[in-house]
This record gives sequence, C-alpha cells and structure tokens, in this order.
Amino acid sequence: MIPNGMPVMIWCQGTGTAVEYQLYFEKQLSDWKKPDPPGQMSKVNFFIQTMSLQTAGQYRCLYRIGEHWSEPSDPLELVVTGMYDTPTLRIHPGPEVIPGENVTFYCDLETATKTFFLLKEGPSNHPQHRSGKTPAEFLMGPVTTAHRGTYICFGSYSNCVWSFPSEPVTLLVTGAAGVANPAPTEQPSSSDTLALATPVFWQEKTDHESRSRYIDQLDSWKPHMLTTKRGFHKDLALWDHTSENLFRMGLAFLVLVALVCLLAEDRLSRKKTEEQVNRASGQERRMAFRTLNG
Repeated sequence: MIPNGMPVMIWCQGTGTAVEYQLYFEKQLSDWKKPDPPGQMSKVNFFIQTMSLQTAGQYRCLYRIGEHWSEPSDPLELVVTGMYDTPTLRIHPGPEVIPGENVTFYCDLETATKTFFLLKEGPSNHPQHRSGKTPAEFLMGPVTTAHRGTYICFGSYSNCVWSFPSEPVTLLVTGAAGVANPAPTEQPSSSDTLALATPVFWQEKTDHESRSRYIDQLDSWKPHMLTTKRGFHKDLALWDHTSENLFRMGLAFLVLVALVCLLAEDRLSRKKTEEQVNRASGQERRMAFRTLNG
C-alpha cells in the first residue's frame, strides 16, 4: 500500500546462479535485469520512481539459469492510496466498550464508490472488505481485548486504487480481560521465486533539520506511515525549499543570459562605431585627394 506519488522498490529473489531477472506488470514484461557480477546475486531490485494509477496493479517476477526459466513468482499486488477523497470512520457504540459487546464501524465516502476496506494497526492484520452499501458497516463482536487498537478505512475505486485514509479511530476494550486471540503466523511461500515490495527509506535535508519518510507494506500499517488528505498537502510544503532553490537557479540563469546579451550588444555597437569612423576617415582622405588634384 503506497501513497500516490511516492517511490517503491520491488525485490525479486531467486538463486545465486541466476543470470537474468524479469519483472512482469499485469502479465506484460515491465523490466529486466542481469546481476552484476552474473551468477553471484540471489536477488535484484526494480525501482518504481512514482506510484500512480498507471503503476498500481499486480506484479510477478521470474529468473533464468542458463537457458531455463523459473516459474513465475506469487503475485504481488501494489495498491496506490491517496486518490480523490477522504472517507470518514466512526464506531458505535464506542470508542470505549467492555468485553462481550458488539460494535460496528461505519465508513462513509461521498463519492460514487461503494467498496470499502477497514484496517487495524498491526503487522498481521489484513483488511476487511465490504461493498454494495454506503456507509459500509463492519460488524465486530463479541469483542475481546484482541480487538482493541487503532483502525482506519479506505474507499476503493478498484482493487488497486484506494482513497486517502480516514482519520484513525481507536477502539478501547476495558473491564474484565478477554481472551486475546494470537495473531496468525504467515508461512513463507514454497515457490522458487518470491516478489517482495520492500520499504523505501530516504531523507530530505533542509537548512536546520532532516526529515525522514518511511513507506511500509500493506500488512504492517502504522498511523504515521499513512498520508491523509490533510497531511498530503502538508507534505507538499516540504518541497518549498527545493522549489526556492530552483527559482534562484533560474533567476541566476536569466541574469547570466542578460549579461551575455549586453556584452554582445556592446561588441556590436563598438564594431558599428569603428565602421562609421573608418567610413568617415575614407571620405576625408578622398576629399583631401581631390583638393590636392584640383
């Protein structure tokens, strides 16, 4: 799950003897790489500079050993978020309940979409899906302490195109302790190849501070890793410093061009003056010659 406009790295893992890797997007060849040095790298990365409508979708990779190609990897679905509008999320009853109660999350979006997803913070919590009704109702209960936590919801325009996230809502389960259900443990794929969307980390430095951003996978959501519509506009302000520098560079370039034009004009003016002086001198010499001969 990647915010619109952000970069993402896709890793394709094979074996150390692989001599070529190929990345497929929606069943079409998207990119390919040869390990350097060949036959000594068990994985390569493919960089997507900007997540958008055009880059959201299903990816697979495969690799080649000699003349033989592996089977395609399990599909990796990249979802772009931060499109169009921001839904609202509320809970009833709540946000504080006791174990054994039933609660309902309501996710609403004014646009035409009728498909919604509800996500709970945590490394192994997958989104719940509802469609066909606005607002979407996510029933939960009887609740235990395992249900407490922070939730957000998205409106979906397609499987891979989601809205901005809603503001987080926290469910508090108080009173007698319920039985916490352990989080399911995901088993690694038995496939020979594996496509992984890995987090991308980078820093943007300003005059007095460094800002770090972190983009995580869908199944390890945390509130500060998501961009709400309000936060998205705030993030745009982080680029002001870069824009200011570009403006200064452009202004300096224009000044340089103006100086070059002035120098060229001065040179042409001097050349024209010299030509006029030379013509005047020639006329004087001719007049003097005529006077002597007269």
